[in-house]
Amino acid sequence: MEVVLGCDHAGLDLAAFLEGCLREQGVALRVYKPSRGQRVDYPDMAKQVTQEIKEGVRGVLVCGSGIGMSMACNRVPHVRGALCTDTYMAQMARLHNDANVLCLGQNVVGFGVARSILQAFLHTEFEGGRHVRRIAKLEDMPC
Repeated sequence: MEVVLGCDHAGLDLAAFLEGCLREQGVALRVYKPSRGQRVDYPDMAKQVTQEIKEGVRGVLVCGSGIGMSMACNRVPHVRGALCTDTYMAQMARLHNDANVLCLGQNVVGFGVARSILQAFLHTEFEGGRHVRRIAKLEDMPC
C-alpha cells in the first residue's frame, strides 16, 4: 500500500506523528508539508496530495480542524475524502464510501485516537455490493 500524507501549518505536529506511525509500519510514503514556521494554504496542500491519488494509493490530509482539507480534496474528480473523528467513521468511510483520502483535524482528535483512525482507514476494505452503484453516482456528479 502507498500513502500520500500532506498537511498545512496547522497540522504539522499531528502529521509528523502519523508519518512516524506509517514509517514504523513500512508503508510506502510520500509527504508534503511546509517547513516549521512557514504558512501555507490548505487547498494547495490538498491539491498536491490528491494529484497522486490513484488505484492502490490512499491519502491522509491534516489541518487544524480537518474541514478545509476535506472540502478541498472533495473538489477533485475521483477523490472521496472523509473527515473522521473516530474509528467507526473511518471504517464506514472505507466500507460503504470507498473513501481514498482520510482528513483529520489536529485540534480535534488526540494523537492516540488519530493513530487508531488511521489504522481503521488503512486496514478496512471497501465492501462493494450495493455501494458500488452509489459510488458511481458520486463519480458522475460535477465537481
